[in-house]
Order: sequence, then structure tokens, then C-alpha cells
Amino acid sequence: ERSVRLLVNGLTSSKVLFNNMAFLKTISIMDETGFAMGLISTTRVVTRSETLGRPPLLQPGNREWVTAIESVNSAGWALPPCIIFKGKTHLEAWYEDDSLPRDWRIEISPNGWTTDEIGLSWLQNLFIPYTNTRTKGRYRLLVLDGHGSHVTPQFDRACAENNIIPICMPAHLSHLLQPLDVGCFAVLKRVYGRLIEDSMRLGINHIDKLDFLAAYPKARMEAFKFDNIKNGFAATGLLPFNPERVLTQLNIQLKTPTPPGSRAGSTLTNWVPETPHNIIELHHQAATIKALLKRRTQSPPSPTDAALNQLIKGCQLAMNSAVILAKENQDLRAANENLKRKRKRSTNQISHIGVLSVQEAQDLIQGQISGENQMPQGMATPAAEAASTPRRRAPPKCTNCGTIGHIRTRCSNRSNP
Repeated sequence: ERSVRLLVNGLTSSKVLFNNMAFLKTISIMDETGFAMGLISTTRVVTRSETLGRPPLLQPGNREWVTAIESVNSAGWALPPCIIFKGKTHLEAWYEDDSLPRDWRIEISPNGWTTDEIGLSWLQNLFIPYTNTRTKGRYRLLVLDGHGSHVTPQFDRACAENNIIPICMPAHLSHLLQPLDVGCFAVLKRVYGRLIEDSMRLGINHIDKLDFLAAYPKARMEAFKFDNIKNGFAATGLLPFNPERVLTQLNIQLKTPTPPGSRAGSTLTNWVPETPHNIIELHHQAATIKALLKRRTQSPPSPTDAALNQLIKGCQLAMNSAVILAKENQDLRAANENLKRKRKRSTNQISHIGVLSVQEAQDLIQGQISGENQMPQGMATPAAEAASTPRRRAPPKCTNCGTIGHIRTRCSNRSNP
């Protein structure tokens, strides 16, 4: 009862805001989601009927935590994400992949979680610049949860200075009111888990930050689609404003299942025998042949039917094996190419503290390379000077008197035996 009252109060306060600010055309939603970097998703697989119990599946060992700050707009577009890695310094290898969007930002924290500083940096460096030109009206509405990094005085001050109205959702109701939880995050984690599982099946059992940066853009592309974002806002009753969309979910009503429809009988007219190239064509051909045999003989099943069924089953096994082997071969080749590119990446650190966008990091790397290449003539690094100087043997030192220039057998101070 208390949760329902909070839900209604939250939605009613939003409706009052909309009525008082008719010029506020769009809403922005911000939320964080976390990933155990090497955790695969729960899936259903097809196994043999002889298999008893739950078959074991190797799980990647890296459970390092990664946080992604995401924000979407009710118009159907998403802001660039902010990825928070566990670490102390940025690495050049994170930014060497050309497929990584240039406007993404990467933060580092001691445990991979968001902090007050990271939350304020996201507001100042991502949300404010990207929504200044894409939202209508003077004010912007930012709906977020009650995380500690969203309610700091610095965060509220930055919102007030930039005409941003922050609204915190009621506690324990984000699964009903948060469009990201309803429409995007579930798809995001399911697709990411499937990509990690595919890597695991190819023998890649350790997922690191480079593997995460390779998989996350693909998963995000599937999750943050225009329809998913719009459906998330509609399902939570925010835009268009409809509290009943959420309130009706609290009343569980049993529904009578719809009776299954009747199947239309297959016709055998105009059938031309062709070589089947996949399982669907094989089933179609087998059903047609069986129907023709039954029509002609009008007799109970004979050994011919059993032989035909065995032949069809053998063809199914051969086709399935060929498809599986072709897919595994293709995936193994792709995984091998990714590992080769991964080994060639640099392990150098970037001398920068704080958040970096992909474009900013690449500019810093190029600046360091240009600075080394443009050194004045006559100047060289200590390593280059050491490599250019020919090696010379050190002069001999006498072990009898300690003088440099001769050895003990030629020492003048040596006593005659």
C-alpha cells in the first residue's frame, strides 16, 4: 500500500509540472547499470534427451565490476555513455580501436563504481553540452534515482545554473518508473551476456577491459534503438502521461488462454521435387513424400516408412553438423584475428588524471608521438644516444696495486718470487 501511494504521488507531481510548463517538450532520464565483466547471461540450450541434470558450463573467471552511465531522451535518442573502469591510470590500448565512438567517455575509480565527482563530471561534460542544442525550451527536465552522487550540493548547483530541473524517483519503484530499466537495460545485459558466452565457447575464458570495449558497443546498438527508448517512456506512463499504464501492473488478473487455431491442411498440388539445402526444406520434402505414399498405398505403416524416417534423420544430423562446423570455423577465425589485434596494442599509460573522451585520449597519444618525432636535430633521447655510441672495453685494472692501466702480472710493485 505504501509503494502504491508513493507511485501515485510521484506520477501526480510530474503531471503538475507538465501542466505548469507546457513548453517543456522532452524529458531526459539518467541511470547507471553495472556489469560483472566476465559474467554470461542465462540462456536455454538444446541437448540430447539422454542428458540428465544440468550440464556444466565454464564461466569466465574475471568478475571485475564495470559501471556504465546512460541517459536517454523522450524524443528517442540516447546520449553517449560514460564507462567507469576499475583502475588508477588510463591506458593507450583502450583508445586504439577505431570502431569505438569518439564521443564516448571513460572514467576510472578505485572499485569501478560511480562517485560524487564522476556524477558531477557526467553532468558538466556530457549532459549539459549534448542537450543544450537538442532540447526545446529554456528548461530541461532530468529524471534520476536517489543515488548519493545525484543529490550532492555541487550537482544541484550545476543544475540550477544551467536551467536543469532534477527530479528523483520514489524509492524502490525504478523497475516501474525508470524507462531505462523497462526498455533498454534488460536487452543490453542479455545481448552483452550472449556476446561473452560466444567468446567463452571459442576458448576465450578471461574477459578484460579490451574485450568489454569490443562487446559493449555491439550490445548497446541492439538495446538503445529508437523504438526501445520510446516504448520505455510509454510503458512507464511518463510520455505520454498515463499513470494507468503503471497502476494496472499492480493488479494481477488471470486471463483465459486463447484457444489455439486450427491448422490448414497442406496441399500436394504443383509440387516439384528439389534437393533440400536446409532443415526447413528437408522437413517440407519429407512431409510431402510421406503424404504421397500414404495417398497411394492407403495401408498401415510399413518397413519402407521406417527406412524413410531413418534416412530423413540421417540427413538432419548431417545438415546440422555442417551448419555447426561452418559457424564454429567462422567464429574461430574471427576470434583469432581479434586476439592478434589485441596483442599488438600498446600497454603505455596516458599521463592524465580524470575523465577522458575517446577523441581527447587519441589526441593526447598523437601529441606524444608527434613530440618524439619532431625533436631538433642534434638532440636525442638517452636510449638513442646509447644505441648510437659504439661500445668500448673498459681499461684493465691491477688487482695488486689498484692502478688502472695495467694488469697484476705487469705491475712494477709486484714482488719477485
